[in-house]
Amino acid sequence: MGLKTISLLAGATVGASGGTAQVFATDGITIQNGLHLIVPADTDYQTRRTATVKYRPPVLDPKTSTFSKDKKTISYSKPCVQTDGSIQFAVVRLEREVPVTMSAADALEMNLIGAQLLTDSEAAGFWATGDMT
Repeated sequence: MGLKTISLLAGATVGASGGTAQVFATDGITIQNGLHLIVPADTDYQTRRTATVKYRPPVLDPKTSTFSKDKKTISYSKPCVQTDGSIQFAVVRLEREVPVTMSAADALEMNLIGAQLLTDSEAAGFWATGDMT
C-alpha cells in the first residue's frame, strides 16, 4: 500500500517511545512572534541542531469583519557536513493554518493527521524515495 490508498486514523493516539531525549534551550536569537531554540549538547556550532517556532495570531479585518487564519509553524534543522567540508541543512517544517471558527478538537485532529502523514508506513515510500503510488 502507498499514498494512493493511504488510510489514516481519525481520533488516533500518536506518540514517541524509546530513543534518547534531545533537550532544547533558547539561545537569545530574537524571532518576531517566536522562539529560536538549540540543542546545547551539540558543542560544535557548525553541527548544532536548531528549531524555530513561530506564531501568527488571527487578525480582524475591519473592512470585512472577518478574521485571518491562526498560523503556527515549527521548523527543525540539522546541519550536515558534506565531503567537501561545506555545510547543508536538512530541514523539516511543520505548519498548521486554521480558521478561528475551528474547534480545538478539530485543530488537534489536524495535528494527529499531520503526525500520521509523517510516520505512517503507507507514506514511508514517499519519504524515502518520493514514491507516489
